[in-house]
Amino acid sequence: MSERTEKPGLRERKKEETRRGLREAAGRLFAEHGFAQTTVADIAAEANVSERTFFRYFDSKEALLLPDGIELFARIEEAFLARPDSDTPLEAACGAITDAVSYFATSSLTALAHPLGEIREQAREGLSRQFQQFEARLTALVLERLPAKAPDADLQAAVIANCALGAARAVLRTLRDRRTAGVPVEPDRLLPQAFTFLTMIGATPS
Repeated sequence: MSERTEKPGLRERKKEETRRGLREAAGRLFAEHGFAQTTVADIAAEANVSERTFFRYFDSKEALLLPDGIELFARIEEAFLARPDSDTPLEAACGAITDAVSYFATSSLTALAHPLGEIREQAREGLSRQFQQFEARLTALVLERLPAKAPDADLQAAVIANCALGAARAVLRTLRDRRTAGVPVEPDRLLPQAFTFLTMIGATPS
């Protein structure tokens, strides 16, 4: 491979490293100080870059939330398609969300575990639209996994997709409530626990 071919690839990798470094720095600061109390200058300093560099990648600190959301949903879709055929549709949806979220453990999505009042209305509306769009996409993916003659398959797919994403949102609410109450949080444990509770609903008591 020629040097001319290698250089653009290296530049792209460096850009992605900087972008991810900014997101991770923001996630740490949002978790420690809260979204409202964290400034662009704080994030740039934490990532060891200039504010000018920050604005080459993001228009504002609110913009840090939306790109992560887009990338997260893309990874959920990728993980869902990679789930084994032996998974039920619900197991596939829950497993895909767990696999994808683990990739963002230190990303700026950490901010979503803080009170939504700290996040500007524009960012909240953008995130809400993204969740709605992804609910529709996940519903379509689940529908493809259901047996061809499943009764009310479209409704069943919508219920499965919305329950899986609803459990994930319940984890965010629980994290926010526990942080507000000063209770130690374990985000890595809560998501799998939420999905365990979800699969228990409607099960016959032992």
